Amino acid sequence: MFTINRAHDIADAALDYRAMRQDLISGNIANVDTPFYRPRDIDFQKTLIQKRDELYKKDKNQLEMARTDSAHLEPQSTKSTRAATLFFRDGHTARNDGNSVDLDVETAELSKNSMMFTALISARKKSTMIFRSVLEASAKTQ
Repeated sequence: MFTINRAHDIADAALDYRAMRQDLISGNIANVDTPFYRPRDIDFQKTLIQKRDELYKKDKNQLEMARTDSAHLEPQSTKSTRAATLFFRDGHTARNDGNSVDLDVETAELSKNSMMFTALISARKKSTMIFRSVLEASAKTQ
């Protein structure tokens, strides 16, 4: 997919991670009555920071490979671009059946995640419209 800049790549990754989080929270709600079920979530901020560092090559533990000839191949990243850190959202009192899903927490997180997903889509559309208007304006001047 063609992207305008790295910020769009980060926005696309954020949309992917928000969609993943939506699926996890929905799964938690679906398993509210499953014995011994523990709610799962992703550390959204940490995952997005990892994606940013990958895009802007801010990994301090990785050396840049020198290319002394234009015929040399580009270095390939060994990191997965879709990896997210999953964790169990504990801290809520487990019921007698061992299930620790708190329906109030899950619905609040689901609503918050939905609003953030919608805001990301709106920002992405606005950014694309601005870029498109600049291209159209520059085409008219030629």
